[in-house]
Amino acid sequence: MSKKKKRAGSQRKNEITKGIFTVLEKEPSKAFNYKQIASKLGITDTQDRNLLIKRLGQLKASDRIVEPERGKYQKKPSLHTYFTGRVDLTTSGNAYIVVEELEDDIFVQNNNLNGAFHGDTVEVFIKPRRKSKKMEGEVSKVLERKKTTYVGIVDKQKSFAFVRPTDSRMYTDIFIPPEKLKKANDGDKVLVLLGDWPDGADSPYGEIVEVLGRPGDHNTEIHSILAEYGLPHEFPYEVEQFAKTLDTSIKESEIAKRRDMRDVLTFTIDPKDAKDFDDALSFQKLENGNYEIGIHIADVSHYVQPDTILEEEAYNRATSVYLVDRVVPMLPEVLSNKACSLRPNEEKYTFSAIFEMDDNAQLVKQWFGRTVINSNERFAYEEAQHIIETEQNGIPKEISIRGEAYAVSDEIVDAILTFDRLAKIMRQARMDAGAISFDKIEVKFHLSEDNEPVGVYFKETKDANKLIEEFMLLANRKVAEFIGKQKKTFVYRVHDKPDEDKLLALNSVISKFGHSINLKDNKTINKSLNKLLEDVKGKKEQNLVDTLAIRSMSKAIYTTENIGHYGLGFEYYTHFTSPIRRYPDVMVHRLLQHYLDKQKMPKALLYEEKCKHSSDMELLAANAERDSVKYMQIKFMEDHKDQEFLGVISGVTEWGIYVEIIENKCEGMVRIRDIKDDYYVFDERQYAIVGERTKRMYQLGDEVYVMVKSTDLVKRHLDFSLIGKKK
Repeated sequence: MSKKKKRAGSQRKNEITKGIFTVLEKEPSKAFNYKQIASKLGITDTQDRNLLIKRLGQLKASDRIVEPERGKYQKKPSLHTYFTGRVDLTTSGNAYIVVEELEDDIFVQNNNLNGAFHGDTVEVFIKPRRKSKKMEGEVSKVLERKKTTYVGIVDKQKSFAFVRPTDSRMYTDIFIPPEKLKKANDGDKVLVLLGDWPDGADSPYGEIVEVLGRPGDHNTEIHSILAEYGLPHEFPYEVEQFAKTLDTSIKESEIAKRRDMRDVLTFTIDPKDAKDFDDALSFQKLENGNYEIGIHIADVSHYVQPDTILEEEAYNRATSVYLVDRVVPMLPEVLSNKACSLRPNEEKYTFSAIFEMDDNAQLVKQWFGRTVINSNERFAYEEAQHIIETEQNGIPKEISIRGEAYAVSDEIVDAILTFDRLAKIMRQARMDAGAISFDKIEVKFHLSEDNEPVGVYFKETKDANKLIEEFMLLANRKVAEFIGKQKKTFVYRVHDKPDEDKLLALNSVISKFGHSINLKDNKTINKSLNKLLEDVKGKKEQNLVDTLAIRSMSKAIYTTENIGHYGLGFEYYTHFTSPIRRYPDVMVHRLLQHYLDKQKMPKALLYEEKCKHSSDMELLAANAERDSVKYMQIKFMEDHKDQEFLGVISGVTEWGIYVEIIENKCEGMVRIRDIKDDYYVFDERQYAIVGERTKRMYQLGDEVYVMVKSTDLVKRHLDFSLIGKKK
């Protein structure tokens, strides 16, 4: 399948869909064949014409257009103008309905939402448009709720209660009858299940399903973050028990079915606090001067079998969630931290990609299959980095391993240094081929025993991290390529090219800092993006530019339709290397073994559904992780209320400016109403607020001094007082 073919829901598909409706609605009484529609839309290339034909068939099948005669399509006749769309609620309480086939969103006032909430799928009625006014409508029906549970605070009355949701986009409280309070007390933070909204009632009805605890308590707030996204914080009892009954012993009968790698030098390199070791590397020199490099991945699919409650739970979770103070694993601990984890000096079942590679990092041979290994050593990234950095001073005979002196064999040192050298060659080749290098700053916290943040630090990506990254990328790419070239059903990790409008917006913002992107073609975009990311390293605007650059990219997803991975510059790519923490990797292992066993190709539709679920759960987990960082930043700033900080204006809105503190990356808001020296108005064109009298300007990228004004752990708000600009 060509890289240029667009996945479902991609930008080009949406453009063509909107174009179809534009043509049909302009002349609703006429029917057009695909050639006529293509001509009106200026479609001339084969790829887009095929997509147009496919989309016409899909729209007809879903009863959104009609085919009055064979091969001719027409707008579906309607007494009223109704559309189906998704609610995008604003902070004002009004909403826009995003409709796939319309160019503009439909504005809906709060009193016309008729019980629709943010993210809901609704049927919307278009009101007759007044001259020069935006398209306005009214929600006629809620078709599907995006969320059915909300986190909120109990407001208990004598014979009933309300729950006030903490989600700022939830514009109503929820009525709780006394029999559905579940022993919640006034002021408790709870999880409430949304019920019906009876006609004439001021609020929807609900039922408390879990009491989370008292607001502001650390565990309450962490559990609240998980609950807001529908993520679990513990395993059901029956799943834990099932996992404990698994036979996790290593058996000779199973070893006999596998390639035995136990005598080959093998080690892991992971974060120092890691407990689940997904991957290990093996290394040996061959007689012909080449290297045999093994990338060994925990064989999770050996233990997690289809049609079991363990499989169902792993699929439902789809990913581990990494919060600031804990990991919510995809698999129970008996598997994630023990049976599947590639711990040193323990025999483990693995699924491996084994490559013969020459001295210039060129592949000579490849092999995929099930193996058994015994890791010789476990290194933290810092320890492997120490070996790499001391290369110029001769081979280190001793390094510190988790605080203790440890004698390192020449064999291990040679392996790590060779891996590092080969990884650098592969990385340079990727960059030369057009890959984009995102090394965004990760904010981490030093936590006390009771999870209080006592310090902030930034995670650095050094050679040891990049070494592991390159060999994981190699395994992922080669597994995908191996199956993809056979044109068989498979799970791909794809990344579409960036949205042009977002790149233009990015260019506009970074121009304020003296940077620019060349938008001539994909090659110049990638080259100038890499230059931009390199140029901002260590500068005040780095985090802002990194964040905006990532947002300008399309979102990587899982799908059975391969379009390649734009950011990595790969034609084929998948996720094979982390099955302990990602369900798609488990699917990839199963499919790879399925084809190695020369079995019949399964139907793509089932896997596509699982891919969509995995992509959705990945997004929820990322949002929860981001919220937990925000929570911990606010908690950290609570103890620094009397301190003056230098920050960068990272966002400008009509209600205030966002400021990111340079030394710790904590971001808060200076509300426009709190700046008392003038009356400030928002200037969207200049990304600034401007004083009407003094003409003083606070613009995106300006350095300003701020102090903490207020913190709210429950709503996760951080407000600053503005002291003034840096001179």
